[in-house]
Amino acid sequence: MASESNTPDPQPERLPFEPGRKKAAKPAKPAPEPEKKASTKSSGKSGLIEKRPTSVKKPVTRPAAPAPAPIPEVVTQRMARRMAFFCGIPTTLGIATFVVSYFIVTQGIYKLPNVAVVLVSMLFFGLGVIGLSYGVLSASWDEDRVGGLVGASEFTTNVGRLAGAWKEARARQKQPRSEN
Repeated sequence: MASESNTPDPQPERLPFEPGRKKAAKPAKPAPEPEKKASTKSSGKSGLIEKRPTSVKKPVTRPAAPAPAPIPEVVTQRMARRMAFFCGIPTTLGIATFVVSYFIVTQGIYKLPNVAVVLVSMLFFGLGVIGLSYGVLSASWDEDRVGGLVGASEFTTNVGRLAGAWKEARARQKQPRSEN
């Protein structure tokens, strides 16, 4: 019994907003054809103007893809909190770099090279950008599970889901090309 709970599921339970693997496409409803109007002369003061029929292009019908489910509010709030934390701290440090370096230079404490100030601030701003992505990917995408403080295990799980969705989308893009 203990060995059964430690074995990974071959097919983990999918989240409601996670892209589906292979679903049967529903046949698209045929679009109603617009009525063709014959040439008619307009009645009124400008009786010489003739309305001509316009060429009507048939719309291309594609199989309707199922609309993705929206991300649950609990998960959205969890992502926003993590993004604010992992992006907010480095961005605040990037702004503080300019303030602190200005104070150091104006008080004559140390002559800082401009390049050093720019590089340090760029480092913090870059960490802030990375923190945005990490904040989204380190949050638990499962509504019922909060996840860890740092979110390392959720990060690996979500990156795996993201890579699987990319592979699936790429396979779908290649599939129509090989059929034609």
